[in-house]
Amino acid sequence: MDWVVAATPDFDLVVMAGDNLNIASSVALDAQSVVVLRYLSMLQSAGRVAVSSGNHDLTGPDGQGEQAALWLGEARTAGIPTDGDSLVVDDTLFTICPWWDGPLGREAVAAQLAADAARRPARWVWVYHWPPLGSPTCWTGKRYYGDTEVGPWIEEHQPDFVLSGHVHQSPFTADGSWADRIGDTWIFNAGNQIGPVPARVEIDFDAGEARWFSLMGVEELDLASPVGPTRTVF
Repeated sequence: MDWVVAATPDFDLVVMAGDNLNIASSVALDAQSVVVLRYLSMLQSAGRVAVSSGNHDLTGPDGQGEQAALWLGEARTAGIPTDGDSLVVDDTLFTICPWWDGPLGREAVAAQLAADAARRPARWVWVYHWPPLGSPTCWTGKRYYGDTEVGPWIEEHQPDFVLSGHVHQSPFTADGSWADRIGDTWIFNAGNQIGPVPARVEIDFDAGEARWFSLMGVEELDLASPVGPTRTVF
């Protein structure tokens, strides 16, 4: 997070696509959320940030009795776009989807996507934590671990980009990837690596390029390409 704060002024928007907390940590989620909220405030001061929830971020039942990242409400109060919000940056609409935990949450996301589809500008980006099933961006090295719902939503609405996460190993495995193209939609998942510098995807809409940065080096992608990148993973 220190690295992200330092890098934020160089970008028009920093997107954090979920799993901001860590359920495997010995530190209580309530304590973790206090620290992450402080960092989100620092990011907001340094530039512009949007944040969605992932399955690690759920801290209790919402008003409908389904699990939700309740602590992100404090981020929204502070003016940071988060679960259920939309954000327009220049000619790009960002739709920030929550991690839904039941049928009511799923219906809310479907309604959110339909509403933004009706007002989409030149470019439409979804922030959705779980990559679609069958995509190399959800390949664990042993199986496809993707969401069964987002694929049909992509087919229905055809966003330009989906920024995801959830599956840590995908870019680091044979047959996995940090990028995939489904129809006219690019799917990105930067994966997760240990250390002070995060694996990340940097997208330059003006140049029509995307780059993945990790301990493996830098991989580049022409956004005009009809297919995902050809990769060699050792």
